[in-house]
Amino acid sequence: MELATTLKSQAVRAGVRQVGINPDYWYPVGWSHQLKPGQVIPVVAWNQEIAVYRDTSGRLHALEDACPHKGVALHKGKVIGENLACRYHGWEFGDGGQCVNIPYLPKSQKLPPACARTFPIQEKYDLIWVFPGNPDLAEERQPPEVAEYAQPGWLDVSVTAHFNSHFSICNENSMDVFHGFLHENLQGWFDPVLLKLQETESTVSAQYQVSYKGQIAKFLGLTDRADQVTTLPVTVEYRYPHYYSTLEGVSSLYLMRLPVSSVESRSFALFFFRVRLPQWVLTPLRPVLRSLLRRFVLHRFLAQDIEMMESEQQHYLANPNRKYIEINPAIIAVQRLIVRQYDLFRQASSQSNGHKSSQEVVYRSMAATSSDADSGQAVP
Repeated sequence: MELATTLKSQAVRAGVRQVGINPDYWYPVGWSHQLKPGQVIPVVAWNQEIAVYRDTSGRLHALEDACPHKGVALHKGKVIGENLACRYHGWEFGDGGQCVNIPYLPKSQKLPPACARTFPIQEKYDLIWVFPGNPDLAEERQPPEVAEYAQPGWLDVSVTAHFNSHFSICNENSMDVFHGFLHENLQGWFDPVLLKLQETESTVSAQYQVSYKGQIAKFLGLTDRADQVTTLPVTVEYRYPHYYSTLEGVSSLYLMRLPVSSVESRSFALFFFRVRLPQWVLTPLRPVLRSLLRRFVLHRFLAQDIEMMESEQQHYLANPNRKYIEINPAIIAVQRLIVRQYDLFRQASSQSNGHKSSQEVVYRSMAATSSDADSGQAVP
């Protein structure tokens, strides 16, 4: 649906700073290359604590980060072959989350029906992805496509960020090209104009016109001369729950969002820059160029954004009832989408599970399994 691009006063949508996520999507939790065989990491996807580990054969696993025996955090445990052993008593959990070994029980004795909740997990684009929602939907809803990944002619730069703010604040920052004023000392963009705005059930797409000038603009290939102003269109798309933006033929950004809680978010970004160098020249220069771009460009812009987003969150917490005014219709569209996706998840959960969430169904099933178990020898 085409939306008006007129900048006019609109009230910020009530409740958007407290709304939850639609968990029926893939969310990034870490970089693949950083998790070695035999290692475990704790991650949190919207208040859901998850232990992610890579077994000794290299396969990824994701279990709820609480041992079904004592509730101890499983990420503190030890990888044994394909299993994860709780650090407290050594109970091992394998595929499907089932307890497959208790070291102090005779091998002939039947194990108790202890089961840790599992989550679909995969790795793609050097990212580890977890699906915290209905596992039946994991196959049909894949991570976003990254067309430039591993393609010649593009320099890829990965950036990780942490924000002490609700994910709606982070998402609005990503869609809001009008905040170039914040980055003026870094030779950021200026004179933005909203040209086009479209909205669907799961996306918001905005096209802006922006201008660039300075040494950074020249280094990035946006202009031939540092003192020359270049005006280009930039497209920003919120494809729930992640972002994509592009300066056609110059750069692309894939911003993968991980909402942690109502006051904490993380992001895993993949930047791609078109480099006009032969491949044999670009290949050995990649590590140096990545380091330079992270340190002198991307991290500096990011630090300014984080300061503003965390300030916004702090003032919201101090006075949640304060009224705010927005004039960018793209921001209002993003707020609508965030609330709509959460409502869709709640409606689907209610209809398919008899007014029980997908998480409650899993727990109820586990409890039923425990009560039906045979009365074997008690386990200390």
